[in-house]
Amino acid sequence: MSFRLAAYAVCIDHRRVLLVRCVWPSGETNWSLPGGRVEHAEDPFDAVLREVAEETGCDGVVERLLGVDSRVIPAAEARSGREHQNVGIFYQVRITGGVLRPEPNGATAESVWTPIAEVVHLCRSSLVDVGLALARTRPKTGHVLPVPVGGLVQH
Repeated sequence: MSFRLAAYAVCIDHRRVLLVRCVWPSGETNWSLPGGRVEHAEDPFDAVLREVAEETGCDGVVERLLGVDSRVIPAAEARSGREHQNVGIFYQVRITGGVLRPEPNGATAESVWTPIAEVVHLCRSSLVDVGLALARTRPKTGHVLPVPVGGLVQH
């Protein structure tokens, strides 16, 4: 089983959420939250701000820890073709500056402030739903129920 520790930014401003459109080598696209893998010996707190800057061109500040999500993706549904566990640490991040742009030499084709009410109509990563649920409910445990995958919601 492969494993990844990742940090994700939930950036909400005026009932909009900052989303990034990812383009995979297969040409498939979906929307996700800014964020990604925590590098070896990197603090997830620092990783989320690095990922926001790399993927969106914007600077931000972490306002609070929202929670942690752990999911196992079955081999038949994983891009790699083998079972994969993703542990995501979700932070509430406020954008403080910069200009939205695509990620240079990366998988992020664009970054867009999206009305939260329109998210349900997008082909998106389940991470978006997890992050929005954590931001909306702010559970004391930092944990929300698993998000069902299917239809417009993907791994």
